[in-house]
Amino acid sequence: MGRSVRVRCAASAVALLAALATATLAAGCTARHGTVDDGQDGKGETPRPVQVLPQTPAPSPEHAGPVLAVKIDNVGAARPQTGLDAADIVYAEQVEGGLSRLMAVYATRLPPVVGPVRSARESDLELLRQFDRPTLAFSGAQKKLLPLIEAAPLTPGTPDNKPDAYFRGTAKPAPHNLYLRPDKLLGSAPGADALTTGFHYGPAPAGGRAETSRTVRYPAARFTFTWSAGRHGWKVAMDGRRTVTTDGRQVVPATVVVQHMKVRTSDLHDALGNYTPYTETVGSGKAEVLRDGRVYDATWKRPSAAGGTRFTAADGTDVNFARGQVWVVFTPAR
Repeated sequence: MGRSVRVRCAASAVALLAALATATLAAGCTARHGTVDDGQDGKGETPRPVQVLPQTPAPSPEHAGPVLAVKIDNVGAARPQTGLDAADIVYAEQVEGGLSRLMAVYATRLPPVVGPVRSARESDLELLRQFDRPTLAFSGAQKKLLPLIEAAPLTPGTPDNKPDAYFRGTAKPAPHNLYLRPDKLLGSAPGADALTTGFHYGPAPAGGRAETSRTVRYPAARFTFTWSAGRHGWKVAMDGRRTVTTDGRQVVPATVVVQHMKVRTSDLHDALGNYTPYTETVGSGKAEVLRDGRVYDATWKRPSAAGGTRFTAADGTDVNFARGQVWVVFTPAR
């Protein structure tokens, strides 16, 4: 075979490989819409341990796509959770019966498995407006909420429209055993630039006061954060038990925000008639920022749903967060 023929063959092979790679990526990013109920039965594989590196959000070269937000079950039967320590941000909110639920937001990395996944709430839609068409992974919603989700500027990722992204584990009973494979919803992690939250990261602010433990209580749930100098973060405990993932890793965010919010009664309720608390994330109020073993009083402001939340000190300067995972715990203003 002559040199010119060999060159043409090599070029054709490279083009073929590139086409195959493009097709594979496109297939992995395809999504459809739909929902299922929380109580769906089923069986599947047990979640495998997830290995993650310490969280260090930092600006990425470019915004590669939407964040992934996952609604995570947080009752006792759902614990330990999987993939929670890999989230960039974890929001904790009050739901029916005074219980709590989590929303984990992923941008800098996607763990292999996240869960257990549960249903969405009305106030999630306002909270998620701060991101550019985020993908929301959830397992169901109240019937009157479904049209609002479809009309919201987000991409629903559910077991109905993306069944290959979900499986049922065997270690917990339904409905606490539904797990997500994030790479089936997003082709890759979008990077820290997708975290359009308004949070500021940097050196610790001046002032503050020493604090080694903080507890936030709901009627039927509580969160305790205990400072660990050795881990340089706040060890999380929920309902009196330390929070670990399925592979035994302690969840230790670098920053904890206790955000005092207006919480009103939603027009929607569950099957038992319990009305859903609606946490208003647009507005302003008081907050405490916990980092580096100290607490800093702050004011939070979010003028519109399309923007992020700014946390400022009394002199108007931004209260910087420590690099790493952030937990934001919404609590009713007194």
